[in-house]
Amino acid sequence: MKALILKSSGNVNGSSNILASEFARGICKAGGEAIEYDVYRADVHPCSGCNRCGMSGSCVFNDDYERELKNLIREADLLAFAMPVYYYNWPAQLKAVVDRFYSFTGELARMHKKTVLLTVAWDSSETVFAVTEAYYRQLCSYMQFQDCGMVLGGGCGTPDMTRATQYPEAAYELGKSCCK
Repeated sequence: MKALILKSSGNVNGSSNILASEFARGICKAGGEAIEYDVYRADVHPCSGCNRCGMSGSCVFNDDYERELKNLIREADLLAFAMPVYYYNWPAQLKAVVDRFYSFTGELARMHKKTVLLTVAWDSSETVFAVTEAYYRQLCSYMQFQDCGMVLGGGCGTPDMTRATQYPEAAYELGKSCCK
């Protein structure tokens, strides 16, 4: 099992990256390989909708997505989306990566990738993850991804708050279970 963990937090030591690291540790403990990729710091342009790629070719942008990330996605068995919730939704940096799936939608859908969602929010209300989770489920359906689980970490506003919850352990256990 080769997992690509797409991290999208501006805080290198933040709560969603804690979950990402624990998930990676679980993957490795179970004998898999985990690659953590920081999309927040990557040079990834948003899709312009120019359709030059024709949904199956090179993108007009020669950025980190086209140069390296697209191939890492191809090579991975599992994609982990690790993110803080920003105003009830996905961070722009990660959404830009997902939008760029357009350049190889058919190919990517035929790969039937496994996926997980690792997300945190300061808020712990029942509705804080509704949009994030709904978008993830719709993405899985459209792209023919196999959802292998989610860790929805409410009440994780700071790294110390996050470490005091069950969510890092849940991410670790999810990582281990994905290699079975």
